[in-house]
Amino acid sequence: MIKHIVLVKFRNDISTAQRNVIYQSVENLKQYVEGWQGFVAGANTTPEVGMDKGYNGGFVVDFADAASRDAYLIHPEHQKVGANIVASALNGIDGIMVFDLTI
Repeated sequence: MIKHIVLVKFRNDISTAQRNVIYQSVENLKQYVEGWQGFVAGANTTPEVGMDKGYNGGFVVDFADAASRDAYLIHPEHQKVGANIVASALNGIDGIMVFDLTI
């Protein structure tokens, strides 16, 4: 299993409602990818002051394997959703961190 972890430094003008629309657009991608096993998203709620490094939201997609994750990454619908995330992040792509954890 691969946990595809995406952390976002959302711009201050991106409301909670807009963030939820983004998260839903990511979750809707499950219809296009075999091997999609789960999804969670939301705001950063850590009480550890300064440890968030400005990442105030994010999501995790669980994939069965690397092939499923790779199919997701190159899918045209993912490209559209990803562009919207980049547009919503502080400093664009610099406001996004991706970490894939193989379980």
